Amino acid sequence: MTVLVTGATGSVGRHVVDRLIAENVPVRALTRDPGAARLPAQAEVFAGDLTDPASVAEALRGVEKLYLFPVPETAREIVAAARQAGVRHIVVLSSSSVLDESGDNHSGEYHRTVERAVQESGLTWTFVRPDEFATNVLWKWGHSIREEGAVRAPYGDAPRVLIHEKDIAAVAAAALLDDRHAGQAYVLTGPEAITQRDQVAAIAAATGQPVAFEEITPDQAREQMGQAMPPPVVEMVLGYLADAVVNPPAPVDAVERITGRPALTFAQWAVDHADAFAPQTARTAA
Repeated sequence: MTVLVTGATGSVGRHVVDRLIAENVPVRALTRDPGAARLPAQAEVFAGDLTDPASVAEALRGVEKLYLFPVPETAREIVAAARQAGVRHIVVLSSSSVLDESGDNHSGEYHRTVERAVQESGLTWTFVRPDEFATNVLWKWGHSIREEGAVRAPYGDAPRVLIHEKDIAAVAAAALLDDRHAGQAYVLTGPEAITQRDQVAAIAAATGQPVAFEEITPDQAREQMGQAMPPPVVEMVLGYLADAVVNPPAPVDAVERITGRPALTFAQWAVDHADAFAPQTARTAA
């Protein structure tokens, strides 16, 4: 069995590649720039871009299973090419946001488009639907922690069930390796609901550096976040946080049920990524 991993240099895809190699499964890894991929030597690396379906054709030849990174604009073309190449099972990196069918959830519509394309293809499938990635903290707070040793955010007491990317990859790899996961849609969370204040405290503990938390208003956050994100995404994030204060999210045990081990905590994630939060002066000196 040969597996093609798309988005192979992404935060999840890279770990999917590692787990499959550990199981001695032949792995092909798709990336836009093989020269910069830094993937294990055991992976057969192909150049390709999911936004250009024709560029993926060579990598798909002889593949039985596909880990699909979500690109809704070309999902139907990619899935059709996979079916033509003989792929029989697709594991989709989706999102728990697909459960919100209000029509106002940008992420939900984005990922639902990919899920539909796969469902309607006639191939077997597994949908991996993580809740919020712990790695989101890197782009939300990484710069201010490195530069100022501080985080400015609204809703400091809003808890989130952040999930380690390694756990998402572990479930995706399990679904690729075991046909019993066919036809399943798994919502994944971390093992705990942890407030934004406590997330900052965990990062401080992991780095050994003080990190202050400064609460700002939603309007201040809207202006700040709008510099890096489109308005629908800003409103989605603020909505999640506001709702979490009133209706704290509950963790689910899917990671443990599927992998046989507890999900990794946010504190462990912070330790794994401590270098990314190192003060800029320390990084420059190194």
